[in-house]
Amino acid sequence: MSAPQPEPVPGQLTLVLHTHLPWLAHHGRWPVGEEWLFQSWSAAYLPLMRVLRTLAAENRRGLLTLGVTPVVTAQLDDPYCLDGMHQWLANWQLRAWEAANLHTPTGAAEGTATTPEALRQFGIREYEEAAQALEDFTTLWRHGASPLLRELIDAGTVELLGGPLAHPFQPLLNPRLREFALHEGLADARQRFAHTPSGIWAPECAYAPGMEHDYAGAGVSHFMVDGPSLHGDTALGRPVGQTDVVAFGRDLQVSYRVWSPKSGYPGHAAYRDFHTFDHLTGLKPARVTGRNVASDDKAPYDPQRAERAIDAHVADFVTLVRQRMISESERIGRPAHVVAAFDTELFGHWWYEGPMWLERLLRALPAAGVHVGTLGDALAGGFVGTPVDLPPSSWGSGKDWTVWSGEKVADLVALNAEVVDTALSTVDKALAQTDTAPTRDFVADQILRETLLTVSSDWPFMVSKDSAADYARYRARLHAHAMREIADALASGRREVAQRLADGWNRADGLFGALDARRLPR
Repeated sequence: MSAPQPEPVPGQLTLVLHTHLPWLAHHGRWPVGEEWLFQSWSAAYLPLMRVLRTLAAENRRGLLTLGVTPVVTAQLDDPYCLDGMHQWLANWQLRAWEAANLHTPTGAAEGTATTPEALRQFGIREYEEAAQALEDFTTLWRHGASPLLRELIDAGTVELLGGPLAHPFQPLLNPRLREFALHEGLADARQRFAHTPSGIWAPECAYAPGMEHDYAGAGVSHFMVDGPSLHGDTALGRPVGQTDVVAFGRDLQVSYRVWSPKSGYPGHAAYRDFHTFDHLTGLKPARVTGRNVASDDKAPYDPQRAERAIDAHVADFVTLVRQRMISESERIGRPAHVVAAFDTELFGHWWYEGPMWLERLLRALPAAGVHVGTLGDALAGGFVGTPVDLPPSSWGSGKDWTVWSGEKVADLVALNAEVVDTALSTVDKALAQTDTAPTRDFVADQILRETLLTVSSDWPFMVSKDSAADYARYRARLHAHAMREIADALASGRREVAQRLADGWNRADGLFGALDARRLPR
């Protein structure tokens, strides 16, 4: 006799994943640079794609809303990055083979993760995982991510969220460049996926009053904000101001159950420890063990122990979601919408077990009577309340703009303003020969490309958080230098020099090949 089915709960749950890294190709390898891309690709993007393809093959639809920024798809489609990724995966397999065949004493204390026997057992499992990743990559990924994502979009498995080129912090950006970046970002998605996103993940969930009109003008119907932007009332999407553009807010009570520094699932003792490396092979063979346990004393990773924790955390999250949907529906007197939103890189890169948790969760939720759908499904289903005026906000510390505009990054704020002003005036003059330049101006294109890389929101974030701050400042200043160098040559009438400089910088920063300066708003 089959077990009784749980009562369906009112409303809808939407899982939203935000996939973003800065442009890392050709700009250093380790400790910050291309290694960051390859680690995220192997640990998060490959297994997430495997999960989604598996569920799509079961005809499961509307599983989640997947934001992928143009700068990420540019790297996942780039031939240089694809070749580098293939080499990285092969090197991972070699490092695992080295661990699996280790015979040299390591000096590690008995019972810890880096004894020879513990490393051998870990290396055997890691070798098999690397072999699976290589098989996936060589058979599915060698033409980039776009064909794979397009299959999932076409099948209705995921809803794609787009965004502006190079992930700028939009509230602080010159309105002309802000409009250009957004329109070009949506066009970039259309070119890669034959699909123009109707929704976006605004970089850093950042909002300034009036931006809803920019979105309406670009054909955007909905976007994400953090829960406090809606004063914590995220049970329905809300049209913003006098527009039909709907803001969906992240439910912090549900989202923080997974990703909280103090009590989130990834910190459980059974899960693989992100921070503990074996320095011989570069692998991560330990489990968290305990919050106050030193790296050298951490216990070996135990897959069976982790499996039990995954199942417990799936059950816990399902229970939380059911309770939240019921209580929110009762509070507002109609079926409620609950949005749980996370960085994609959490699932696999920061939390090794994350993709396994996600796959089991996406099976368990419908079985528990929870309706799962995308943000687009929520719009179509009428999960929309009354209009709202949003405050200036973001999902950063303090939920305001301080991370990107505070004293710690005052130099970058000033740099961005100067670079953007110079770039816009230079491009305007370069394209002023006629009302519409008859042919593309690749020098002007490269000026805007380097400008957008300069104003990436990643650099002030990394400085404010003291996370590779020197690298972040170096990158912002490097792209500013590139823009100035090209613009100075152009402004002084040295067109051939400007062309040569633009070509040289394009070899490192050749992303967004369709970017066309002629489309910059006048």
